[in-house]
Amino acid sequence: MSFLNDILPDTAEAFGNLRNSVFENGALDRKSKELIAVASSVLMRCQFCVDAHAQRALAHGASKQEIAEAIAVAMFIAAGSQIGWTNIYDKNIYDSIFEEEAGKPEEKKGCCCSD
Repeated sequence: MSFLNDILPDTAEAFGNLRNSVFENGALDRKSKELIAVASSVLMRCQFCVDAHAQRALAHGASKQEIAEAIAVAMFIAAGSQIGWTNIYDKNIYDSIFEEEAGKPEEKKGCCCSD
């Protein structure tokens, strides 16, 4: 984050302090926090973060099996979230699509797909 160091040094320092505070041992140990960070990084789709936190997890005693399981948990959450996010109308949109008597779609204002 050299640009932050150069342009916004106070912000860069605050970010570093946040990182240091978050990753201190507390109710969760450093290994557990790094495994959470691996899973979170997968969900945020940050390759650099996945690599950095996986290496830090290994350095704090995590096994490759534990890292793989953290990644698998993230994959499960990502997959499952594709079902639940559709509850934006009065019922789940997938239910509307697949019900027996599906008729013409209701007009939704503000949708980019409407004619």
